[in-house]
Amino acid sequence: MEPTKPTIKEYADGWITERAGTEVPGFLKLAYIVIAGGAAAYFLMYMNGEVNNESRGHLVRAMNAATEASAGLMYGIAALIVIFGIIVVAFAFGKAHD
Repeated sequence: MEPTKPTIKEYADGWITERAGTEVPGFLKLAYIVIAGGAAAYFLMYMNGEVNNESRGHLVRAMNAATEASAGLMYGIAALIVIFGIIVVAFAFGKAHD
């Protein structure tokens, strides 16, 4: 029996290597979901700044009143975060392509 040499795939000019046909580990799939969800939740919670902080909340509210941030733009960016998270999770749970 002659040992077979595994096929190694390289990405980014050799900075990232992996064996061909390997699947994404389960903990990494879960990490994608947690990180994307955390990013979206953080963005939605603090999209207008930390307005309820005791020491600097009044300054944040004054800055928001002076600059008039666009809520539509902020929700659009949150939607992009969710869309990107869905794409990454779908890629991670999808079948490995060679």
